[in-house]
Amino acid sequence: MYCLASNGVFLLNMDINCSPAESALFEKVASAAQSLGVDCYVIGGFVRDKLLGRKTKDIDIVCTGDGIALAHETAKKFTNPPYVSFFKNFGTAQIKIGVNNEKMAEFSDEESDFIEIEFVGARKESYSFDSRNPVVEPGTIEDDQRRRDFTINALAVSLNKKDYGKLIDPFGGLNHLEQKIIKTPLAPKETFSDDPLRMMRAIRFATQLNFTIEENTLAAIKEIAERIKIISKERIADELNKILLSQKPSIGFDLLYKTNLLQLIFPQMTALAGAEYIDGKGHKDNFYHTLQVVDNISETTDDLWLRWAAVLHDIAKPATKRFEEGHGWTFHGHEVVGGRMVPKIFTQLKLPQNEKMRFVRKMVELHLRPISLTKESITDSAIRRLIFDAGDDLESLFKLCKADITSKNRNKVKRYLENFELVQRRCAEVEENDHIRNWQPPVTGEMIMDFFMLSPGREVGIIKNAIREAILDGQITNEYSAAHEFMIQKGREMGLI
Repeated sequence: MYCLASNGVFLLNMDINCSPAESALFEKVASAAQSLGVDCYVIGGFVRDKLLGRKTKDIDIVCTGDGIALAHETAKKFTNPPYVSFFKNFGTAQIKIGVNNEKMAEFSDEESDFIEIEFVGARKESYSFDSRNPVVEPGTIEDDQRRRDFTINALAVSLNKKDYGKLIDPFGGLNHLEQKIIKTPLAPKETFSDDPLRMMRAIRFATQLNFTIEENTLAAIKEIAERIKIISKERIADELNKILLSQKPSIGFDLLYKTNLLQLIFPQMTALAGAEYIDGKGHKDNFYHTLQVVDNISETTDDLWLRWAAVLHDIAKPATKRFEEGHGWTFHGHEVVGGRMVPKIFTQLKLPQNEKMRFVRKMVELHLRPISLTKESITDSAIRRLIFDAGDDLESLFKLCKADITSKNRNKVKRYLENFELVQRRCAEVEENDHIRNWQPPVTGEMIMDFFMLSPGREVGIIKNAIREAILDGQITNEYSAAHEFMIQKGREMGLI
């Protein structure tokens, strides 16, 4: 049954549930398309997420004509037209509607600050074997749906007067949503060979949605995994990050491993897989241990870089693995070697070479420290040094260490957790007394130079380090008077007085 919209366009109730802001927006897009004499559709992720009941604020509109012209015409339908960003070479345009902006008072949506709409003309694509850049031609809505990566992303909803709101589903995407299946619209080898990044997208969607990749689709990924080599490292890193930010990242990393993609994009991680036995003594599979740690930490933080620290915390175990007679397998120094590997891996994966990388390296290098304190008599000095080295990142380190406690033996896990909580309590007690965290030296280098009339040089550094070590060892308190007296004593020993 049709209903009359405020602008005189006849609309039909939609097959997807939309908010008032979204419905008002679609009314404007429909009116603009009618003015231009083109058909238009909502397509892709917005339709999929609405049918799944997921929150979404990104909308893709495809039209049988000029997408840039439709974007400009849509903008005119607003009392205060939004800015239109367009990319002529790609035939795409974008507008952002600020739902809480006074200019857009006709919208109200407390859950988001804006709705982002992208417009493009319907198209068909053809690919050459050695490139993921397609030859693009104008096409129909059917052509556009055919070129989509998965059936659940090929779903479209008409914004046209003749069938407004109708779901257009040529490949059974709605049924696949209900069955929780990832499947390609065309033959999977054709879909993946055209754009190999779709192999990683299949795994990413399976991880994010907790779906299963259809059997032939999964087999095709494994068969042509080598095609991933033509994809840029930046695009691959983007998909890895999205997998890692999922609720249960292990699903994605396990699929990457089983399809051989992980070996091609991140071989250091696949080197963790498997367990070796000598004289009946083996070690745990460090690949699946790592996946458990990543899942554990994902329950406590959305911090992408702390999750990367979980991925990399044992990355050097293959390089440091040794079998010691009478003892078994050891991985001595894997935290130090792992720390040195972090910058190289970040470079390899095109991850940022900045404070994010330095944070991950720090977590990898320190991840054994809190646990090691549970195995010995905890001295205040050891606690101070841990607090000093971790600094602002102490809570993050604790989260990583707690996530690293994995075992099939529940009693063992319980005992480790109890010991770990003891270390946390001791850290809190020592910090309350000694104020080591975010430590600033009570006596600065300038003070040392002024007192001893020194120029910047080796002697200043020796005294500064001696004061720091004396505080961390508990020889003196973390106060100016004690540090100043110690400075004078150290200066006498060095012959400066």
